[in-house]
Amino acid sequence: MTVPERRGLTRRDYLRAVVAVGGASAISACLDERGEVDVPAGTNDPGSLPARQHAWNEFLETDDDGNVRPPEHHVLVALSLADDPAGENDGDSLEEATETVEESLRTLERAYEWSNDGLLFTVGYTPSYFDRFDGKLPETVDLPAPEALTDREDPAFDEFDALLHLASDHPEVVLRAEEALFGELETVNGEPVETDLTGVFDRLEERRRTGFVGPGLPAEHTDVDGVPDSVPEEAPFFMGFRSGFQESQATEDRVTIRDGPFASGATQQLSSLDIQLDVWFEQESHAQRVMKTFSPDHDEDQVGDIGEALEISNGLTDEQIDDTESDARNRGVVGHAQKAARAREDGEPIILRRDFNTVDGDTPGTHFLSLQREMDDFLSVREAMTGADLDVGIIQNNGILGYIFVGRRGNYLLPPRSHRALPTPSPD
Repeated sequence: MTVPERRGLTRRDYLRAVVAVGGASAISACLDERGEVDVPAGTNDPGSLPARQHAWNEFLETDDDGNVRPPEHHVLVALSLADDPAGENDGDSLEEATETVEESLRTLERAYEWSNDGLLFTVGYTPSYFDRFDGKLPETVDLPAPEALTDREDPAFDEFDALLHLASDHPEVVLRAEEALFGELETVNGEPVETDLTGVFDRLEERRRTGFVGPGLPAEHTDVDGVPDSVPEEAPFFMGFRSGFQESQATEDRVTIRDGPFASGATQQLSSLDIQLDVWFEQESHAQRVMKTFSPDHDEDQVGDIGEALEISNGLTDEQIDDTESDARNRGVVGHAQKAARAREDGEPIILRRDFNTVDGDTPGTHFLSLQREMDDFLSVREAMTGADLDVGIIQNNGILGYIFVGRRGNYLLPPRSHRALPTPSPD
């Protein structure tokens, strides 16, 4: 892909398109548009960084209500091992490759502050990666192969080795970080790049994914087929409402693996979804979208135009959650959040969502990324959200289920920072 022409695009839309393309020309386009941005440097002391790769929340900004505000720009880089250092139990080869990966990642941590104003990132490993080893993952790690979860799904699966998730408020930061990791830059934010991932990992360009999240960003994509003009001007997500409310998200503690060699890690699930936005906005009224997103008892005044009236909670009560089955039977409609909340434990959410919008493939969608202690937690939430047990009638009244379609799915282990570089099933 080539960098698009600036003509006719808003500034933020142009920068989003540049991130989607990637590469040196995209970095140059960012600099031409924004100039050089002062980005805070990182640290030479890896011990000052959290043990958890997924420890982002305390380093992110919050909105006016106190909800964590995710980074605006995201890149998902699919990785495949160039060689198999464990293929013949070659311990020296594995150790050398591990050191290369770790030093490459530390370069980014020296270059950029661990924050949305700098760079946040994780590296996760698929079940396919661990299958090459003789040993098995410990019982404290629940990492099944991805699968279709309903008879409406027929997704492709992420069966490469690893996935790098780069996130920042600055588009040039995610682009430069990616290029530095693959030997395309000599310095990154003033830090010399002396080691990179080439020779250990290959980038799978056809599996590279990008996205964005933030007020006003979805509405700037009405030039993309399937994105109607009726997307609310200030909505942070394509479907028109705020998300990620503090009390509707699991804590980072809740999604963290507690025991075993991968303690302080987590599991990650990634589903790439297409969204039927034209039907969602042009055939449904705002009141209907409110009901299907939250619950039949939610009204427009309670929610507001884009959920701005909701502060740190989606507004669901225990009674509304308990009434999900009767709402389906008697009222013929249930809310997405209402259904999913049935999977809570002791009233608390069990997954942490870090999803973001995308127009990969020039169609509107969402990369639904969730973190959880065990993959069973995601499966429980997905089963509740699917609502196969509910007598709704037509699928369009079953929350948002009739408007989203799963294209790809992958399951990953996010090891703790100490084992993030080419972990074996028994790293200790």
